[in-house]
Amino acid sequence: MADNKKRRRKDPAGDELPFKNKLKPDSAIMETLKQFSASSSSSSVSQTLTLQDLSIPFRCREVADLSLSSVQSNIESLILRIAHSILSGHGFSFDVPSRSAANQLYVPELDRIVLKDKSSLRPFANISTVRKSAITARILQLIHQLCIKGIHVTKRDLFYTDVKLFQDQIQSDAVLDDVSCMLGCTRSSLNVVAAEKGVVVGRLIFSDNGDMIDCTKMGMGGKAIPPNIDRVGDMQSDALFILLVEKDAAYMRLAEDRFYNRFPCIIVTAKGQPDVSTRLFLRKMKTELKLPVLALVDSDPYGLKILSVYGCGSKNMSYDSANLTTPDIKWLGVRPSDLDKYKIPEQCRLPMTEQDIKTGKDLLEEDFVKKNPGWVEELTLMVKTKQKAEIQALSTFGFQYLSEVYLPLKLQQKDWL
Repeated sequence: MADNKKRRRKDPAGDELPFKNKLKPDSAIMETLKQFSASSSSSSVSQTLTLQDLSIPFRCREVADLSLSSVQSNIESLILRIAHSILSGHGFSFDVPSRSAANQLYVPELDRIVLKDKSSLRPFANISTVRKSAITARILQLIHQLCIKGIHVTKRDLFYTDVKLFQDQIQSDAVLDDVSCMLGCTRSSLNVVAAEKGVVVGRLIFSDNGDMIDCTKMGMGGKAIPPNIDRVGDMQSDALFILLVEKDAAYMRLAEDRFYNRFPCIIVTAKGQPDVSTRLFLRKMKTELKLPVLALVDSDPYGLKILSVYGCGSKNMSYDSANLTTPDIKWLGVRPSDLDKYKIPEQCRLPMTEQDIKTGKDLLEEDFVKKNPGWVEELTLMVKTKQKAEIQALSTFGFQYLSEVYLPLKLQQKDWL
């Protein structure tokens, strides 16, 4: 009887995970990764093309990192011009670069979105723009104070300096981007940062404002990505690749399983929509460490949009795409074709909504998608089947299936786009 009970308690699923028998020894996968990392490192050395190297038939606007003194000087010059205009009896208006979709362009040679040089006037003496002009002037005043004091504040701090004028943080945030574009500097040059959001864990050591941080000793929660990227330096790593993860849940799974020790890598996530600090940090790692970047996102249109923001830039901040984009990110998974390939059960798949399908079709019209035939094929399949799935759908085979089978097999087969 006891023997029967013992037999019934055995869990035969442990060694029968789908496709686990296809896995080669870790040493063989490591050799594949070493070759991939070496080829990526050599190719990244030659990729130095900039907007100035291209013969584009119209002017484009790009910003640069400026010192606090330069930002302060630019603000003072702008205000002097406004004062001169007022004293001349012409009133005043701000010449604000247009960040509308019509003023943006995808440049295939750079594989990123850039902002064209069109601008529009924001006059104070116009009822439709008077309030936004007042907000612009107030933001310029606050940035000038930050330059003088040499301190950083969050976007939320900035909003609460004049709640009645700003009314909503979305409005102060939007004008902050306008000001950055007007002054010709990156948003981080304004000393206004977002709250910490992204985290990193794995084979990375770096200095944060003089303190050395070892990301293998940060527990499963990892190290919060500093909002002031200018204070990050001395990056060292023995990783073979960077794993960019969309969701916090998948990140926690990989961190707890210490996936970065089995296959030397750096794991980073912005926990959803990419924030500026995480985008800057990812680019800094890619540039300094010369490591390939593999992306793990949900199998839905929004997962691909998130991937495209990291790789090609967002339309909202196209003026700073040179600093915020990370070139040549590979789409590792979860891809629409993986749902059948890995036999994801129907009950773990979700039907796409009408909005999902529209977003997918809109993406198919984007130049940065058309440039990659593999992306077009996967996105077309998604729209055709009208099915989507989250990374967590892999948990149907076991909570550690992601780290023990799915990712190792993907790496072994070089199954990325």
